[in-house]
Amino acid sequence: MNLVWGALIVLAVTAVAVAAMLLVRRGAPEGSYFSDGDRASGVFGVLATGFSVLLGFIIFLAFTSYDQSRAGAEAEALTLVQQVENAQQFPAAVAPKLTGQLLCYARSVVGDEWPRMQNGTVGDSANPWSLELFRTLRTVQPATASQQSAYDKWLDQTSTREEARRDRIHGAVGVIPSPLWIVLFFISAVIFIYMLFFADSGEPALTQAMLMGSVASVITVMLLLLVSLDSPFHSGVGGLKPVAMERSLRVLDEVLPSFAPGVKPPCDERGRPL
Repeated sequence: MNLVWGALIVLAVTAVAVAAMLLVRRGAPEGSYFSDGDRASGVFGVLATGFSVLLGFIIFLAFTSYDQSRAGAEAEALTLVQQVENAQQFPAAVAPKLTGQLLCYARSVVGDEWPRMQNGTVGDSANPWSLELFRTLRTVQPATASQQSAYDKWLDQTSTREEARRDRIHGAVGVIPSPLWIVLFFISAVIFIYMLFFADSGEPALTQAMLMGSVASVITVMLLLLVSLDSPFHSGVGGLKPVAMERSLRVLDEVLPSFAPGVKPPCDERGRPL
């Protein structure tokens, strides 16, 4: 989430909550609406504790999905480099083609898939270069023991790369179901309304503003954190970027001329077929 927008949301929600508290305070009796403050504080502790425990578990769930997407992107980028190295063991007629298609796969991840993950439109679509790699591999007929070993290793690496891609795009659609969001906002509303009953005309306005503002700002910040973790692919602070795949592309651009000269990827810089 954009840091500026996040700060504005926190300020706006806090300002509205404080304004509501000060407005209710005007007609509140001295000592708040509760005749027994200790009992009211105990009930509020139950509400706050239940909300905190639920929110903590949900944040842990969202962070697990976030970390899975990050680890998947790292594993996918590493496996792709290993496949490029392995491709050089194939017959000379097919090795450059496989290498070029792997480069296009990496470019497609950075230039096409990542923006679609940020927009939430990646869906269940496969990377088109995965299909091209599969078609090319079907034409390979290993003739030596080393080529057969490379062929077997390629199949294992393909499975690893596809599993890593699945982990990467797993978090693009979010993992927190709608009922949980409804429950969180409902509890937040209950806490807000309950706080209004602590309005006390006998206390200074600043104290009352601090009482409501601190609770409202903390709840808002935690919900924004949850939104950010549930949608890890965004351009704001903490959003996942294609750093690993970009690093792999830079490494390959640097080393390919030494052991695979003349390879020309059949795509543009965004991985679109030429």
